[in-house]
Amino acid sequence: MNDRRAAPALEVKGLDVYYGHSHALQGVDLTLDSGVFSVVGRNGMGKTTLCKAIMGLVRASGGSIRIRGEEVTRLNPARIARLGVGYVPQGRRLWRSLTVDEHLALAGGLRRGAWTIERIYDTFPRLAERKTNGGNQLSGGEQQMLAIARALLTNPQLLIMDEPTEGLAPVIVAQVEEMLLRLADEGDISVLVIEQNIGVATAVSRSVAIMVNGRINRIIDSARLATDRELQQRLLGVGTHGADETDAETVQARAEVPGVPQPERKGPTRIYISNPVLPTRWSQPVPIARIEAAARTQSAGVTRLEEAPRSRREPATSKTSGPPVVLVVGTLDTKGAELRFIRGIVAGSGLRSRLVDVSTSGKAASCDVTAQEIALNHGRGGAGVFGSDRGASVTAMAEAFERWLRRQGNVAGIISAGGSGGASLVAPGMRALPVGVPKLIISSVASGDVGPYVGPADITMMYSVTDVQGLNSISRTVLGNGAHALVGMVKARLDKQAGEQRDTVAHLPAIGITMFGVTTPAVQKIAADLREDFECLVFHATGVGGRSMEKLVESGQLAGVIDFTTTEVCDLLMGGVFPATEDRFGAIIRSRVPYVGSVGALDMVNFGAPDTIPERYRQRKFHVHNPQVTLMRTTPEENERIGRWIGERLNQMDGPVRFFLAEGGVSALDAPGQPFWDPDADAALFRALERTVRQTGNRQIIRVKRNINDPEFTAAIVSAFRPLLGRAGGRRRVAR
Repeated sequence: MNDRRAAPALEVKGLDVYYGHSHALQGVDLTLDSGVFSVVGRNGMGKTTLCKAIMGLVRASGGSIRIRGEEVTRLNPARIARLGVGYVPQGRRLWRSLTVDEHLALAGGLRRGAWTIERIYDTFPRLAERKTNGGNQLSGGEQQMLAIARALLTNPQLLIMDEPTEGLAPVIVAQVEEMLLRLADEGDISVLVIEQNIGVATAVSRSVAIMVNGRINRIIDSARLATDRELQQRLLGVGTHGADETDAETVQARAEVPGVPQPERKGPTRIYISNPVLPTRWSQPVPIARIEAAARTQSAGVTRLEEAPRSRREPATSKTSGPPVVLVVGTLDTKGAELRFIRGIVAGSGLRSRLVDVSTSGKAASCDVTAQEIALNHGRGGAGVFGSDRGASVTAMAEAFERWLRRQGNVAGIISAGGSGGASLVAPGMRALPVGVPKLIISSVASGDVGPYVGPADITMMYSVTDVQGLNSISRTVLGNGAHALVGMVKARLDKQAGEQRDTVAHLPAIGITMFGVTTPAVQKIAADLREDFECLVFHATGVGGRSMEKLVESGQLAGVIDFTTTEVCDLLMGGVFPATEDRFGAIIRSRVPYVGSVGALDMVNFGAPDTIPERYRQRKFHVHNPQVTLMRTTPEENERIGRWIGERLNQMDGPVRFFLAEGGVSALDAPGQPFWDPDADAALFRALERTVRQTGNRQIIRVKRNINDPEFTAAIVSAFRPLLGRAGGRRRVAR
């Protein structure tokens, strides 16, 4: 049994498959130890045949297929499925007349495991809403969810997914990609993904196998494939780009062999580009007239001026690991001189640096990472970034840069300079970096409201004084100060990390706790009870406080969460001044950290001074907290809405969840004799939560007959939290 567990999830050796006289698979060798592994290639290369051969749907004429060390080459599909292989076929293959519930009931029971129908509905809430709909009544995205859910319900050890994002809308593609990343993180299921969407294939897998003419041509690092435009064109293109890459490499190798006579180039050469725009699976054939019009003539031995800078810069590879590097990022088409000035200071300090272009004009610039390379990380590639609508292009480039930046594992710091457009391009990516990585934006907007740029992250904003438009005595001083400041932050952090690596003293794991003024006594008591075992980080629940806590969860810096004060949801739904975002609880859902929540301060909506309260609320019950903050009591109807909203998010959490209801009042103001005491409103909140939340052994709603600030209530919170962290595998003391 132990040997079987140690064996690779999938091992294919010398696999041959024929269709009549056609040799579809030609000696395929492939090994998947664990996690997610992607296979890409053009249509007709044998990818679907590989899936069918593994599942026993087509017979192999040679070679072997092993699942966890067990030979399955001659087994029938039913036997292979019982061994723990799940299959999501291309085209979904659903029954039109069967409902979602009936599809899942058929798949359930094949193998026991963690995936149950209840968990499926928690993971895919849309399917829960459509459980009585037939297969022909579902959208394409819903059908794909059902096909994936059906396979997961068999509790496979190996999941084979053939074109899981084919024909789906970009938002559904992102959801599938997120699910694959989650499966990889959990580690319980190994996944073989067959894809034509390069963005998805490279996002979910560290390396990608390229299939050409029935063979695994090579296995390449995902980061390189994601940024290698020429290789992608050869994989998915037509014309000369569609040539077998093996043959192309052979020609190149022959050309580099010394002593082999090379054909002499005489006169001009006509150069054709078969794909003027990076192709996708939806691309139509390019008209011959357009290819002819786009062709250019090049004379032998002459280097074109626009190609000269290209030959001087580094190869276009995305380095996800290696020595720490500082990124200097901005729009080189308009801020090139300023960004190169900053880069010079960073490089002069002895730090490695990379100049990254996020321009949307499409103009070529000499740099380390081009705008075209960044754009490939968008769901639609360059076509989705470079267009006539500047606003849409900026938004798309910001998204592409964020996705590119998430794949970089060696960023020691990042700095940018520009106006509002430049700041909006780089800020989302900076916010995606972990807290602690130095981040600096020098901008003309830094003297105003920087909240939209900074968000919950530790981004430093520096006012440029003059506009970032050319170098002068003032701009040189400000840009220089910013560059030196970033260098100092980066060096100090690297020195600290080096010292911590030598320091063997263990640190307490950190947990996040949300607090408001009306829940302060309870949070102080909880922190005091836990301080011996945990580093308690308290976040003020003012909208950005909850986002900051979830940012640390997303960065992996919190071992668990006691979300004691969820009041930000009130402001989100009722229009208060301290609102959460729609992604409140999103980091908890994605990370599955242990979560203990409570109804803290859900009795109030926050507004400013009394004269700022919206007219529609003027007749409501208020309490003046201070001259600048006025609190409004929530009604039973509003509490019912709040309860449903929170409950729906709790249903999406796969990690351990305990959510506490304080029957004696949800804040210091919601107690007998206090201005917000309203048992009916609280009861509506509790009913909505209990009706909405699908309770399981892992997700529980717990009532306590005490006010939220009473010692008995806080003791219940602490008692529930400790075993949850133990179940999640957290250690009492961890090194950071």
